[in-house]
Amino acid sequence: ARVLSGLVAADFPEGVAVLGDVFLETEACMKKISEMLQEVGLDMSRIMNSSVHLLTLEDFDTMDDAYRQYFEERKYPARTTTQSDELFGGSRVEITVVDEKIN
Repeated sequence: ARVLSGLVAADFPEGVAVLGDVFLETEACMKKISEMLQEVGLDMSRIMNSSVHLLTLEDFDTMDDAYRQYFEERKYPARTTTQSDELFGGSRVEITVVDEKIN
């Protein structure tokens, strides 16, 4: 299995930061995850598990709305969501995913 660890909307190589809007931060993280999987010939359906850290759990529904766009309905990977007091770069969302092991 591969792990794409601790992606936030503020540390992408392109230098683009999307901060302050949980929906947009989640979209940016998920888009980057999708792009990174595509680079190795995989897609979002290969994700087995994800961990989402939110600055506050009050943002769960907003994050969830953006997150679910990236998966087929009812084919969501297992997910753990936790509240974290401080995230990298002032982010409100941080996402880690684990994909299937491919031989």
